[in-house]
Amino acid sequence: MMPQDINVSAAAVIEAAWKSGVMVATAESCTGGLVSAALTGIAGSSAVLDRGFVTYSNEAKIELLGVTPELLTEHGAVSESVARAMARGAVARSRGAASVSVTGVAGPGGGSVAKPVGLVHFAAVNPAGAVVHIERRFGDIGRDAVRLESVRVALGLLLQAVTA
Repeated sequence: MMPQDINVSAAAVIEAAWKSGVMVATAESCTGGLVSAALTGIAGSSAVLDRGFVTYSNEAKIELLGVTPELLTEHGAVSESVARAMARGAVARSRGAASVSVTGVAGPGGGSVAKPVGLVHFAAVNPAGAVVHIERRFGDIGRDAVRLESVRVALGLLLQAVTA
């Protein structure tokens, strides 16, 4: 169902999490659950994937992940600080010890000069509680392409978190 390289990355995350005994969670906005879908496409994923939060609206980010309204007002949903808060919230509100979050502007609309189409923020929490952030500017390459590239980055970041 997913491109082969994504399947390979998802399998690597599942294997590493299983070997480490680490449960994981995802917090997704612009990818709409595609990271979780990639992980659940791998046999054995139920042993390590606790849950995925699809928090497309600001209200969902607040209610499900505990992102504060003030953070959203001050920085906007597509920001480093919100990505970090989403990743922390996914761990706090699941049985996961590691998580990854994705929030961005997939397009074709919704972009601005400050936050153009293709801007995506990622964060991951490792079992020790350390948070890592990555920003990518994929450009206006099309909605599907932005979302798939985001899945690739998120899986790589989650693999690093699980093996940290």
